[in-house]
Amino acid sequence: MAGKLTFLTTLEAIIDERISSQSSDSYVSRLLSSGLDRVLKKVGEEAGEVIIAAKNNDQTELLNESADLLFHLMLVLKKMGYSLEDVIEVLAARHNG
Repeated sequence: MAGKLTFLTTLEAIIDERISSQSSDSYVSRLLSSGLDRVLKKVGEEAGEVIIAAKNNDQTELLNESADLLFHLMLVLKKMGYSLEDVIEVLAARHNG
């Protein structure tokens, strides 16, 4: 499990690279350049799809939509100048509370 969690760090590095490249071929670059409202809209759409998949007890759809939600949440964090590490610090502080 821990090895798979490190993929989030890899994904975050990929996102950083795509942001830096500002390539029109990159979904990340295009979405982030379209503005915060557009990125937030994607988070809302994906959250709704997670809810429906869970309600319908569709495991495959739930996992796919959860991946989409997490990815788009990572984009919001990047757009706002934060990282997953910042979120993990909050969770750890709550746990140690």
